[in-house]
Amino acid sequence: MAAEIVRERWKGKVFEMMLGREPHTVRVGGDTSLPFMHFEGTTVRPVTALEVQDVAPADWPAVLRAPFAGVLEDPAAWAKRCVELGADLVALRLAGAHPENGDADAGAVAAVARRVAEAVDVPLIVLGCGLEEKDARILPAVAEALEGRNCLLGQATMDNYKAVVAGCLAYGHGVVATSPLDINLAKQLNILITEMNLPPDRIAMDPSIGPLGYGIEYAYSIIERKRLGALSGDRMLAQPVICLVGEESWKTKETQAGDISEWGDQERRAVLWEAMTAVTLALAGGSIFVFRHPDSLTRFNRTIDALMHQQVY
Repeated sequence: MAAEIVRERWKGKVFEMMLGREPHTVRVGGDTSLPFMHFEGTTVRPVTALEVQDVAPADWPAVLRAPFAGVLEDPAAWAKRCVELGADLVALRLAGAHPENGDADAGAVAAVARRVAEAVDVPLIVLGCGLEEKDARILPAVAEALEGRNCLLGQATMDNYKAVVAGCLAYGHGVVATSPLDINLAKQLNILITEMNLPPDRIAMDPSIGPLGYGIEYAYSIIERKRLGALSGDRMLAQPVICLVGEESWKTKETQAGDISEWGDQERRAVLWEAMTAVTLALAGGSIFVFRHPDSLTRFNRTIDALMHQQVY
């Protein structure tokens, strides 16, 4: 006797976001099922980005700097290398705007962003320096410099979203809405942003993930709840989720520590730490993954290839 496969019938879907400009657009979101449950609906393949910084990162270990040897001092050349290494998107972090890392002004970082955008065809994600007050000053200038390129700018928080979203509205970009690992705060921020008339399909949610071994279980549950809310018809939880796996994974002692006999080779260990963090959060419902090491991106894509082609009997 044949067994009947029980299928959920969802009434909602994840918003579909288009980044970049023709003919080099990238589709994000649009899923109509839980991740990789192909027999219930559509899973849209997650997209990947590699991180570029506007100043050479002094805190990256040698194993992370090695793949970008020769280009770390030139963000445009670094971005080209990222595209050559297979990234769907380039994520430019304006670390040099932080007061403790150069304190570059709005004009300077906008010029860097424009130069990076002109160097590659793929869409850009542009992230500020992480200081909310400074990001509120520099991101509108970046939005203007990148007008017409349909980028994703962030991070907009509860304290600075008005300035960041105003820039995105004026110059045609999407926004990264960042909140603590709290589904109610994430939803509240989305509501406030849409009240400024930014369409809900131009928001990507950043839930402030934890990496493998450091609270990833909580991150998983929050992202999964967001996907369930989207599929149940909640428009303020239906935005694609962006996961900054590189930034978070390379903070851990397991990636930063050199060769330790009990832990094995640092590069292999660190790459696996980043890749496994990403795969885990893809299974939860993440849509955009920002990596630092290209080998992590490659391993992630290999796993996603298998999940996208799995057979259901």
